[in-house]
Amino acid sequence: MFDAMLLIALIILSVSILGCLYRVLKGPSMADRIIALDSIGIHLIAVIAILSVMLRTQAFLDIILLIGILSFVGTIAFSKYLERGVVIDSERDHGVHR
Repeated sequence: MFDAMLLIALIILSVSILGCLYRVLKGPSMADRIIALDSIGIHLIAVIAILSVMLRTQAFLDIILLIGILSFVGTIAFSKYLERGVVIDSERDHGVHR
C-alpha cells in the first residue's frame, strides 16, 4: 500500500514537472519562466527523495542538497539578470557607486 502511494506521488510529480516545463517554454513573461525553473528544481528534489524512500537508501541525500543549492543559485542569478541586465555587477566590485 505504501509503495503504491509513493508510485502515485511520483506520477503526479512527473506530470507537474511536465506542466512546469511547458511554462518554461511558453511562459508569457521571463519572470514566469524563472519561477517555473525553480519549481522544476523543487519537484526534482521531491522525486529524488521519494526514490530514496522507495529504494530504502540514503545515498541520494547528497544529490538532493546539490540540486537545492544549484536551484537556489540559478534562481538568484536569473532574478538579478532580469532586474539589472547583468548577473555580476562589475562597477560594484571596483568600488564605483552611482
